[in-house]
Amino acid sequence: MRFLFQILTQIVLGAIALIVIHFTLPGVTLHVAGFFVALGVFTLAHALLGPFVLNIAQRYAAPLAGGVGLVATVLALWVATLFPNGIQIQGLDSWVLAPIIVWVITALGGWIIMAFVVDKRLKRRAAAKLMGAKH
Repeated sequence: MRFLFQILTQIVLGAIALIVIHFTLPGVTLHVAGFFVALGVFTLAHALLGPFVLNIAQRYAAPLAGGVGLVATVLALWVATLFPNGIQIQGLDSWVLAPIIVWVITALGGWIIMAFVVDKRLKRRAAAKLMGAKH
C-alpha cells in the first residue's frame, strides 16, 4: 500500500514540478499534447535511474551520495527530452535550474506527503487493526 502511495505521490509531484519549470524557465517548453508522455517517461526514468545512480555513487564516490536525487533528476529530464512533443529544455541556465527546481519540489513534497499524510494514515489503520484484534 505504501509503495502505491509513493508512486502516486511521485506522479503528482512530477506533474507539479514539470508545470512549474515550464512556467518559470523560458528555456523549458512543455507541450500539452505530450505532457503525459513527458510525465510518464520522467517518473519511470527517475524511478529506474535513482537506485542505479545511488549504487554508482556509493561504490565510486561515497561523499557524493547525497546528490543522487539531483543526478537522477538530471538524467530523468534528459531521457524525457528524447521523446518528441513532450518536454524540451534549451540553454545552459535552464539545464542547471530545471533539475534543481524539479528535485526540490519532488524531494520536499515527497517527504512532506509521506511524513505527514501517508504515515499518519497508515499508523491509524494499523492502530485500528490492533484495536479490532483485541476485541
